Amino acid sequence: MKTSKKIILLLGSLIFFYAVFSYLFKESDIFWYLYPFLILIGIAISILTSHQEDELSIWRCLLYGIGYGVILYGLIRLSYIIFNLVGNNFTKSLSKYITEFGPSNIWHYVLLIFIIVVGEELFWRGYVQQTLINWTSSFIAVVLSSILYAGPFLINGYFSFGLLVFISGLCLGAIYEWKKSIPLNIVVHEVYILLLFLLIPLI
Repeated sequence: MKTSKKIILLLGSLIFFYAVFSYLFKESDIFWYLYPFLILIGIAISILTSHQEDELSIWRCLLYGIGYGVILYGLIRLSYIIFNLVGNNFTKSLSKYITEFGPSNIWHYVLLIFIIVVGEELFWRGYVQQTLINWTSSFIAVVLSSILYAGPFLINGYFSFGLLVFISGLCLGAIYEWKKSIPLNIVVHEVYILLLFLLIPLI
C-alpha cells in the first residue's frame, strides 16, 4: 500500500474511532452495544491492512501472558496509589468512569474477553502502532500509539481512567515490540483486565 493511502486510512480510522467514542460517552445506555461493534470494525481494518506477527509458541504465550498481565496490573495499581496521594479527585474521576461504563454483568465480561480485548490489541498495537513504525522509531511509535489509545478518554473528561489507559498502552506496546506476538499481548491484556475489574478491582 502506498504511503499516502496508509496515511489516509490511518487518519480516517482514528477520526472514526474518536467520533464514535465521543458519541458513546454521551450515551452510556448504549455503550456496551456499540463499543463491541466499533471494535469489530477495528479488527477488520487490522486484518485487512496489516501483518500480525507471532513469534511465540502457545505455551509461552500463556506463561508469559499471565506473568506480564500480573506485572501490568501491579504497575497500574502502584500508579493508582501514587496518583491518589496527589489528590482525591483522581479516585472520584475514576469512580465516575467505572460506575458509568465499567463492566457490570457476565455479558459485559464475555464481550471484554472475546471481542474488546482482542480487538484493541489488533487495532491499537497490531495496526496503529505498526503503521506508525513505518515513519518513526519503535519508541516514538509506542508513545504515540499509547497517546492515541488513551485519547478518547482524555478528551471526553475521563482523565483518571485515560491516564491509566495511557500507562497500560505503553506497557502493552513495549511488550509487543519486544516479543512480537499479538496472541501474547491479548493474554496479557485479558489477565490485566480480569484483575482490574473482577478479581482485585482498584475501587
